[in-house]
Amino acid sequence: MGKLKLIRKGKVRDIYRYGEDKLLLVATDRISAFDFVLPTEIPGKGKILTRMSVLWFNFFSEVPNHLLEWEYERVEGLPQEFKDRFMLVKETRPIPVEFIVRGYLAGSGWKEYKRTGKLFGQEVGNGLRESEKLPHPAFTPTTKAQEGHDMPISMEEYRKIVGKHADYLMEISLSIYEKAHDYALERGIIIADTKFEFGLLDGKPILIDELLTPDSSRFWPAEEYEPGRPQRSFDKQYVRDYLLSTDWDRKSTPPPLPPEVVRKTQEKYREALRRLFGEEG
Repeated sequence: MGKLKLIRKGKVRDIYRYGEDKLLLVATDRISAFDFVLPTEIPGKGKILTRMSVLWFNFFSEVPNHLLEWEYERVEGLPQEFKDRFMLVKETRPIPVEFIVRGYLAGSGWKEYKRTGKLFGQEVGNGLRESEKLPHPAFTPTTKAQEGHDMPISMEEYRKIVGKHADYLMEISLSIYEKAHDYALERGIIIADTKFEFGLLDGKPILIDELLTPDSSRFWPAEEYEPGRPQRSFDKQYVRDYLLSTDWDRKSTPPPLPPEVVRKTQEKYREALRRLFGEEG
């Protein structure tokens, strides 16, 4: 492939080196759940997530990011199958933290709140229900595990890992989330929580990876929102729920997804893109 050299095959994305100081992130149609890559792909998923990330990077153009190019015709030496599913990006030194912002009590945050009455050590109020909106968005960083689960870290640990950029990156994460939340809400989607990633380029932090997609965020249809219960989602929670309904032990190879689950998952990703940016996936 000339300039291209595969350097890492992730669960759902493949990363290539392109030239000396650039990377090519290729979003496949693979889907993962419970730390397993499923044997069934979701056709078109990678293209939808790539398009959504590009649109969000453009929306937040005031925040420095790694995106260089996404148009197939403007990058030499790419195979046809990469069309509409790649981002050419600046190579950075990734900061080994998941910058997570939560606006609502859901997922592991809800489990932690039920157990301790706090959100990973943070006071957020008493008597909150599942899926309830928090009084203020909460910054709850975790480790960035290469394998297995990311683990919550204290603010002290966070500052130790991130160093002098810790306050800025916390503030910019909260700011991006709040602006994206308000934008999405006007278009019928609640962004319940999300994760950001940052890398260092010439010693300065910039936004990297994907941005505000259904794979990195929890998207809920606003018209159905009702605190006190789990919410229907536009993300892969639908696939997780299907797998939980089977007798799969979550230790062995996952079962294939039925065509109906594949079709409905495709529809969820497409509807998220349509609502947010008026584009068909």
